[in-house]
Amino acid sequence: MTLKPLLDRVVLKRTAAEEVTKSGILLASSAQEKPQVYEVVAVGPGGIVDGNEIKMELKVGDRVITGKYTGTEVKVDGEELTVVRQSDILAIVE
Repeated sequence: MTLKPLLDRVVLKRTAAEEVTKSGILLASSAQEKPQVYEVVAVGPGGIVDGNEIKMELKVGDRVITGKYTGTEVKVDGEELTVVRQSDILAIVE
């Protein structure tokens, strides 16, 4: 099954957590923080939302940062994905 987002929605997949600190210390999975960096998996077409035209600025493959408690989490084929509005994305990671 695939997700096709509507209007200004974006489907995101969480990137892997850091397993080693910058100083080289190996972290146990329980000590790892959930990263707030996601990969864009699918992008809606944009369109008119609340009377305003929304142009989609993101593309599949972009790495982005969102707020900590943003979006709706869904599980598709055993994979955890998050659906957010484009306006909930704080930055693109380059």
